[in-house]
Amino acid sequence: MAGLLVSIEGGEGAGKSSVREAVAARLAARGYTVVCTREPGGTPAGESIRALLLDTAHALAAETELLLMFASRAQLVREVVLPALARGEAVLSDRFTDASFAYQGSGRGLDAGTIADLERWAVGLRPDLTLLLDVGVQIGLARARGRGAAPDRIEREQDAFFERVRAGYLARAAAEPARFVVVDAAQPADVVVAAVLAALDAWLDARAQAAP
Repeated sequence: MAGLLVSIEGGEGAGKSSVREAVAARLAARGYTVVCTREPGGTPAGESIRALLLDTAHALAAETELLLMFASRAQLVREVVLPALARGEAVLSDRFTDASFAYQGSGRGLDAGTIADLERWAVGLRPDLTLLLDVGVQIGLARARGRGAAPDRIEREQDAFFERVRAGYLARAAAEPARFVVVDAAQPADVVVAAVLAALDAWLDARAQAAP
């Protein structure tokens, strides 16, 4: 089988962790060796960058945040993603480049063209499939704050920031309907997981039928 890259996207409290476990299990059941990773992070260097990005002690400029995200992503692509794809494996990533368009682009107001240039230069690929877990900001933040952990630097942003992030995600999904599957993540977790797995199975079946 050809390798594939699947990303899971969504705002705070969208339930990506539960979905990621179910998707990984389904990909394995479909015959793939699955490599799970996350952004920012996924490599020793990337995890160090992640700690810096989320540290509330730092007041990072939007441009600094964007470049650090891509620094982590560039390392992840070269150290993890490309080698796994070359082996015919499935890479399942908790966030990928769409997150920068949503968070640093729509959320921070940075130029989408600049982000696209960085995507081409530092990354050079997009996910084959992106599962977007869409949930209202108030619901998502209530879930995130209910975990009991202290909010990180990004989680401390105002609601208006997360509204812009959500709008950015939905705009990207509307622009690339062949790559995105949007799932209503306000539903109970088991309903969300079932919807995601049904969409994943349909996508994998169509991919298999289209293969030469």
